[in-house]
Amino acid sequence: MLRTTRNTVAAAMLVILAACAAGNSNPFAGTWDTMATTPLGDQSSVWTILDDGTGIMSSDQGEQPVDGIVVDGNNVSFDLDVDAGGQFLTLRFSGVVEGDSLIGAFASDFGDFNVTGTRQ
Repeated sequence: MLRTTRNTVAAAMLVILAACAAGNSNPFAGTWDTMATTPLGDQSSVWTILDDGTGIMSSDQGEQPVDGIVVDGNNVSFDLDVDAGGQFLTLRFSGVVEGDSLIGAFASDFGDFNVTGTRQ
């Protein structure tokens, strides 16, 4: 009886620990104030990233949905298709999250655009 109780308590503790660890699996999730350095000047935006690998980028130009976000440790990447005045471009973002800071770049056919961000 004591052995069964002890095993049940141990199993419950493992389940609780696993649930806590799983809840913190995406260091990129949250809301970010970002700044991209582009040939047209600095462009600010707010990125709202969800745990499920989707999000929204909001700027003066409107909102852009983001999906397919890949998080590997503190590394993050995704592709973004944008309409640049009737010409569609694919931007490939890759960056690193360190606590509440983000450093990365969008790669494009016109060169890389550096991006920095701070979690709100």
